[in-house]
Amino acid sequence: MSWHGELNLHYTRDAQRTTALDRHTGPLRVLQRLYPEGEQVCHHVLVHPPGGVVGGDTLVLNAKLEADTHALITTPGATRFYKSAGDLAEQIVHAQLGDGARLEWLPLEAIAYPNCRAENRMRFKLAPSAQMMGWDIVALGLPAAGQAFDASDAPSGSFTQEIDLPGVWLERGTVSAQDTLLLDSPLGWAGQRVMATMWFASGQALDNAQANALLDAARDVQSASALASRAGSTQAHAQVVVVRALAERVEPAMALLTQIWAQWRTLAWGVAPCPPRVWRT
Repeated sequence: MSWHGELNLHYTRDAQRTTALDRHTGPLRVLQRLYPEGEQVCHHVLVHPPGGVVGGDTLVLNAKLEADTHALITTPGATRFYKSAGDLAEQIVHAQLGDGARLEWLPLEAIAYPNCRAENRMRFKLAPSAQMMGWDIVALGLPAAGQAFDASDAPSGSFTQEIDLPGVWLERGTVSAQDTLLLDSPLGWAGQRVMATMWFASGQALDNAQANALLDAARDVQSASALASRAGSTQAHAQVVVVRALAERVEPAMALLTQIWAQWRTLAWGVAPCPPRVWRT
């Protein structure tokens, strides 16, 4: 049986408070709405009760942030794309940010199980004065359990990733279990099985001072990280700064991105980091 879930989030500003209306169909919903740092920032924890995404499943999240709202969206656990009998599993995120809105898209990792057929697509449309931070961590296979994502164990496995900031930055790539050149070449995944991508984006060009400050902060964190030799930062466009890292396991990648997120939040917005409680449970 396939699951089709859709969740619509609508954020509005009421005086100093970011309020949110949510509507869902199927198994994708809000677990908690929290205000751990005051009324201005709404933290949403999203859950998919079936626990994983299988072939034929489609999960859709639509988020609309009205002017001057601030939302942080995360998950309490990994998104698991399970083995498929042939059908495609899809997760689709669409977010639209009004002027002055801020979004932090910070889900925990996506795990591509051996022999999955999955697509994870994200699209973020920003008004000129809107800004966002986001990350995406992809883990191929279950190395700790001896379940590799490669042609011997997962001959039909594939995972497609798309991140789209319309007119600014578009990434789309498919990792196939049979593509050993991509997975093992030093010009590809270099034998690692976790790829982390993080970005800071603005609806208009970042000024040079801010862009350089974001890059310097990311590079300082990277240089002190266990992933120093496998991480890098760049300004991919006048409106976006991007961080990438490769790792053997999720934990060092998550630790790196979390530290950069904390630095960026303070530098760009003057807001102290407030890690969601679900990250610590």
